[in-house]
Amino acid sequence: MLSLNKDHNPLTNKELIGSFSEYKDGLQNLLAETDTLFQKLNPLPEPAHTSSFSLKNVLHGLPKFLLSTSSHKNQDPLPQIEADEEGGIYPDWKKKLDQALIHLEQEIEQEVNVRDFGAAGDGITDDTEAFRKAIGHGRAKVLIPAGVYITRGIRLPSWTMLIGAGKGLTTIKLHDKAPRGRQLVTNSSHWRGNHHIYVQGMSLDWNVERLDPYKKTASGNNQSSCLTYAHVTFGWVKEVEGINPGLHCFDVSSAIYTYFGDATRARRSSRYIWLDQLNGYGFGDDGITTHHSVNILISNCHLCDPSGRSHKEGFSNSNGIEVDDGSRNVMLLNNSTTRCFGGVEIKAHHNSAAASNTQIVGHISINDNRAYNFRHIGHHIETDPESKTAFNIKASHIVAVSPIRTPLYKDSTPRAMVISAYKNVAINHFTVIGDPEYDYRGEPIIAVQYRSRNIILHDLKIRDFKTAGADIKVFGGPHGADSVEIRKVKIRNSAPTAVHIGPDIQSIKISDVQAVCEKGNKGLVVDQSNAKIEDFHSLGYKTPISIANTQQA
Repeated sequence: MLSLNKDHNPLTNKELIGSFSEYKDGLQNLLAETDTLFQKLNPLPEPAHTSSFSLKNVLHGLPKFLLSTSSHKNQDPLPQIEADEEGGIYPDWKKKLDQALIHLEQEIEQEVNVRDFGAAGDGITDDTEAFRKAIGHGRAKVLIPAGVYITRGIRLPSWTMLIGAGKGLTTIKLHDKAPRGRQLVTNSSHWRGNHHIYVQGMSLDWNVERLDPYKKTASGNNQSSCLTYAHVTFGWVKEVEGINPGLHCFDVSSAIYTYFGDATRARRSSRYIWLDQLNGYGFGDDGITTHHSVNILISNCHLCDPSGRSHKEGFSNSNGIEVDDGSRNVMLLNNSTTRCFGGVEIKAHHNSAAASNTQIVGHISINDNRAYNFRHIGHHIETDPESKTAFNIKASHIVAVSPIRTPLYKDSTPRAMVISAYKNVAINHFTVIGDPEYDYRGEPIIAVQYRSRNIILHDLKIRDFKTAGADIKVFGGPHGADSVEIRKVKIRNSAPTAVHIGPDIQSIKISDVQAVCEKGNKGLVVDQSNAKIEDFHSLGYKTPISIANTQQA
């Protein structure tokens, strides 16, 4: 079985993902197909949010007014994906970021070496003051030769480039006496904000060993991470390794996280950020996370093996890549995750706006508990308020290999994909491979549930989940899914039931499904009579199709 360790080279992800693909018409054509599918969904609009104005309301809600904004003020369509001259795939807004990099290089006034300011890089000496002097007030390119540099934290002003000799060569490590809430590298002013900051070529060791091994490692909000961009406009992080942070390896954030309710986003967000060729492991919460920020590109990254120590033991929602509260226009390109709770999680807490306008192009998840997990917590069941902001996900050319149970979240069942509460979701060309010897305990592998709407699953290849309950299950009932289409699916030697459709779903379409199983039970189960079914072919199942108390041979 395929396994990737913490030293996996993420630049090989594109080739690795492609090795699982049967699509032969080229990535650009695949993305065009995904766009067409998404538009056929006739995407539901985000509802408008209004609030009454009065002096009493303003005074009562002053913290909310100062720290957050209504999400409807920032609505925008999904960014278009374009190809550059070298055939690379990027969101259309990246051109603005490329121009900002040219501007940054023009504004650099001096190139300095941190050793010239007294840095020892010997893994013993406190080099904090040497970094402070070398960085100065910005407009500097600071070179960091190979070595281990002990600091109490580095703060980067605008117009700064921090360049090491490479991952594993240049290491910046937190001092043994640094407090638990310390960010190892961050921008200098979270409240006023910074701009044009570039970090490249180093390992960032949060030195978790300095803490009590039996206590939580994070101190709250956006602290305790290897690298945090909080309220940064135009930022780059390239070829950097995050090691054992208390919270996150890499966090693209607003000045602070806010929780004033669905349809609110924090002010002072980060914008136009590119994270590329990053590795991270041992994270207390997530490897890469985004909060309340806009226009973020995450490419060619590998995240694995979280510690989960920022959570209560056995209840650790530690994800490889998490697109979280209030994030918009995030694109994930050719990344990999392994042995996390969630490989990719797109979500929000119940008291924040959901992440929206997220696009995934190429991802491989190996042995993550929930390979792809899309949810707005607290907006799922019938008695919950319906999410006002969980909209718009497109995922193309993605792979899930052997989701498994994990001690990180001891009661969580393995899933290749879960869609909950989100509306307007197009999944295209999804390869799902199980372990035929693993005990999936009769659970479904792909679950569409909890008031999700306007969902299309297209071009799925699923195999080897022999002990699962169903390969695809669309949950019905009072808090089930609706407006779901499943088409062009191939299932081979997998679960006893290929596709299971729950009751009381108003709109469900199934077409062009081929399911083959050696010892199958039911090819298609539909717990209602109004499903639209075309070209469903099953072989090796005792009952090929079972619809609303009738059976078809």
